[in-house]
Amino acid sequence: MITDRQEKLLDFLIREYISAGEPVSSLELKKITDLDVCGATIRNDLQELAKQGYITQPHTSAGRIPTQKAYKHFAEKIERERQREYDEFIVRQIRYAHEEMERQMQQMQEIMQELDNGNIFNILKILDKWNRKI
Repeated sequence: MITDRQEKLLDFLIREYISAGEPVSSLELKKITDLDVCGATIRNDLQELAKQGYITQPHTSAGRIPTQKAYKHFAEKIERERQREYDEFIVRQIRYAHEEMERQMQQMQEIMQELDNGNIFNILKILDKWNRKI
């Protein structure tokens, strides 16, 4: 299990590695992240990520590179975010449809009331107003 900060570091590391194609140093990560922590904290988190198999270091003085496990984790995270965004979109669409149906039901009630009153002229006004909104 990785912490939120480690998750953020891993995300930045993967994106930077994909972009530059070079191992990413803790100093680079400190520069490109918005984390308010010292370099030693970043290095400790990177060590933990390495222990868990998310990153590797080609040699002692090199930066880190993501492993297959990291890429899989990254892809699954992106998929979860996209699914959440899609779910939120569907909920917004359902709410909109519900509000629209309520509006149309209210207009139908107005028409029925006018029918009961025998006022055809008001029905035509309601229908005209309705058609402009559709």
